[in-house]
Amino acid sequence: MEVDSVKCPFCGKDNTKVIDSRPTDDSSIRRRRQCDECGKRFTTYEKIESMPLIVIKKDNNREPYDREKITAGIVRSCHKRPVSISQINNMVDEIETQIFNIGEKEISTKTIGEIVMSKLKAVDEVAYVRFASVYREFKDVDSFMEEIKKILK
Repeated sequence: MEVDSVKCPFCGKDNTKVIDSRPTDDSSIRRRRQCDECGKRFTTYEKIESMPLIVIKKDNNREPYDREKITAGIVRSCHKRPVSISQINNMVDEIETQIFNIGEKEISTKTIGEIVMSKLKAVDEVAYVRFASVYREFKDVDSFMEEIKKILK
């Protein structure tokens, strides 16, 4: 589905159509186009513009997004739990998709942590409580018990 029309480089009209489209080796898309007005053919290349995602830490420092940090946190939370590597990878894929679909250039660790906890809660409640205890920095048994009471409701 073409939304934006591409102008013909020969006659300048914007009524061109794609006659062939294929991926290239460098993750761009090569499109062969033909102008309906002058009949000439030309090629365009489309490349997805990726922007680096910056994570805003609790102390307001900023660092580049790192998928491995999410994976490591989930792996630690799932230690000796019946959660497979495949489930962990699927969770991280879903979390990453959700993070990037927010569409912001910067995201807070709070937002990431909440997304991770919601995914963990659905997969394994013990892993969820483990992650929450570190993430939310429970100071005492009472705050830990409050979180467990939320799960039991």
